[in-house]
Amino acid sequence: MTKTDHLTTRTGIRLTVRPATEADEAALSTFFDAVSDDDRRFRFLSASEHVSHEQMAPLLKADHFQSESFLAFDGGELVASALLACDAALDTAEIAVSIRSDYKGKGVGWAMLDFLAGEARERGVRRVISIESRDNHAAIELEREKGFTPEPFDDDPTLVLLSKILR
Repeated sequence: MTKTDHLTTRTGIRLTVRPATEADEAALSTFFDAVSDDDRRFRFLSASEHVSHEQMAPLLKADHFQSESFLAFDGGELVASALLACDAALDTAEIAVSIRSDYKGKGVGWAMLDFLAGEARERGVRRVISIESRDNHAAIELEREKGFTPEPFDDDPTLVLLSKILR
């Protein structure tokens, strides 16, 4: 049975969040077409007008513990995609969130970051990290507001690593 969660954003949007399945590929493809070009580039760290099947594969095939891809819906509309990918020791988990352009600034990012942190805590993860392009000022600021600390990313001055200790 698929676990479904309900979140309310700071602006009152009620989100239904559930794990992604392979059957969601078409919906995810349409979703990423509705994400801004910059946000798509920031999420996949490459510039493309369309997210390929290969880029979506990790979002559709998760082991449901060490890795999980979540989809957030407002009514029946997919408005956010979030990924939690834990290392083998369950010490550190990387997180990534994408939000449909018309839902930006409505608290969806805040709600999804809190949700991912909760999912990581449930798995016993000590620390969550996010790897951002230094150009992604909005995400960096949001993550800093949520308690993430920025630090240089090894060997790539165009990126920044943001981390938050959970335990």
